[in-house]
Amino acid sequence: MNKPLIYTLLLMISSFAGNTAYAQASVTAHATAEVILALTATEGATLNFGKFSPENEGGEIKLNPDGDRTSTGKLILGGGSYNPASFYLTGQPEFSVNIKLPSIPILLTNSEKGKTMEIKNWESIPPAGGGVKIQSSGDLSLSVGATLKVGNMNDNPVGKYIGTYSITFGYD
Repeated sequence: MNKPLIYTLLLMISSFAGNTAYAQASVTAHATAEVILALTATEGATLNFGKFSPENEGGEIKLNPDGDRTSTGKLILGGGSYNPASFYLTGQPEFSVNIKLPSIPILLTNSEKGKTMEIKNWESIPPAGGGVKIQSSGDLSLSVGATLKVGNMNDNPVGKYIGTYSITFGYD
């Protein structure tokens, strides 16, 4: 072969090798985020078992979330006011909330005499747990009741008994 032809062929091969074609594409993508309202809760009414006398045996007072109050044992229910606790939540409309009531009994204490009573068996309207929807207005009302275990007059003498408890609210 002649040299000019070989150079021409080599030049043609090298020019094809240097022009490698790649298939490429690009796209502009989007990302989003949304901030929602924080949950807030306020106590509307204190859990109030009302006035009563334990007499010689004591017993229990059940205060339902709907406001119905009953007793067992030898307790004598007195007059005056009593009511379930009420709470008001605000948050993102139509979102589901999880409600956690106390899982263990809490104590009410007579600060003058150091005696205690136990609150147990918590229940609420709407029921505790997940899937409770906030209304389209962004509000949710909750009523809470429980059972108060009362000893006899020696265990629970006359006086006012006070305590605190926690209820937890969170988005599902």
